Amino acid sequence: MDSAFSSSSTPPPTPPGSRKGPLEGIRILDMATVVAAPFSATLCADLGADVVKLELPDGSDLLRTLAPTSKEHALYWKVTNRGKRGITLDVRKPEGREVFLRLIAGFDVLVENFRTGTMDRWGLDLQTLHTVNPRLTVLRLTGFGQTGPYAERPGFARIFEAMSGFAHLTGEPDGSPQHMNYPLGDVAAGLFGAFSMAAALVEQQRHPDAPGREIDLSATEAMMRLMEPLAVEYEQLGHVRQRAGCRATYTAPSNMYQTADGAWVTIVGSSDATFRRLCAAMDRAELSAEARFATTPDRIANVDELDGLVASWCRAQSFSSVAASLERHLVPFSKIYDITDMLDDPHFQAREAWIRLPDPDLGSVPAPCVVPRFSGMTPGLPRTGPAVGEHNAEVYGGLGLGEDELARLRASAAI
Repeated sequence: MDSAFSSSSTPPPTPPGSRKGPLEGIRILDMATVVAAPFSATLCADLGADVVKLELPDGSDLLRTLAPTSKEHALYWKVTNRGKRGITLDVRKPEGREVFLRLIAGFDVLVENFRTGTMDRWGLDLQTLHTVNPRLTVLRLTGFGQTGPYAERPGFARIFEAMSGFAHLTGEPDGSPQHMNYPLGDVAAGLFGAFSMAAALVEQQRHPDAPGREIDLSATEAMMRLMEPLAVEYEQLGHVRQRAGCRATYTAPSNMYQTADGAWVTIVGSSDATFRRLCAAMDRAELSAEARFATTPDRIANVDELDGLVASWCRAQSFSSVAASLERHLVPFSKIYDITDMLDDPHFQAREAWIRLPDPDLGSVPAPCVVPRFSGMTPGLPRTGPAVGEHNAEVYGGLGLGEDELARLRASAAI
């Protein structure tokens, strides 16, 4: 085999001034689209991995047109693909496939989210990839996994949320199931993707001679994993959990209440001790001594009456008065925040929970900070997601491709 395809090929250079973190030195090639799988690679970039974002030369990734966008800029793309270098390559073309195999030799992880079997049809099956790079970890994030009757079905966040049981639990008891106005199913799968890549890399450190792993991540199964007690609740108790609005049916009181000035506040009085403090905050200490509210099962059995008492107390006063009393008695609560509250909160400001990503078009844009925080790590500010093919010359130059070859690849629409 041509030496250019061997796993000893020179890897693409790490950009100067890269951020230090626990994944420093790890190289990830992200050829996935839209949100879920790219988000998993972005989380790794936040922790120091060198992530190269590969997209088609026409820049047709759906995330470039998914709201929020402005007339000129793909805002969702900018924040979700932060901290990555960007290249273009069409691996479906013979020239593109050849370049891809040269490229993948220098990476630790490949991230893809095409329908099951697509990579194989392009001549990029796992055996071919491991022939080029035996230690390559391949994360395959799909809607339903690599096997089973649904393996080739397309998937989007709302499908994962519906089939996992999440949407069934969302909404009012007498209303329809609901989706939230955000692709929770995508980002939940992305979290599992980042975790699984990190786990595979740890294993490789312990077993340096072991071949790279293929990770089969089903986004629907990721959402199901979050619904942990539902199956045992059904099997052992015969109970199919239903929608309950904002009320928790597994503890009480735990609901959302409106104050006299129109604010919404969530209050959690779950444990016996917390409930006693809530009663004191409401100036109703005697309630905690009543048998109907003595324990969590008692409070659940009488939740309608209990919720009515808390709701009446909240409706009779302003949010500031409610908040002062709850805070004084150490009762867990929060106003229901919108984005303006989140940006203005003094705690988040003190911790710099919001950072500004440098951006060549907009100067900088706000985004959540790197999570979690590691001792001894001072993350830099990751730049926003790259323009289409922005780092082609840099990355392909690291492979030894000259301008003439790059021009030929551009002419064939391979890059």
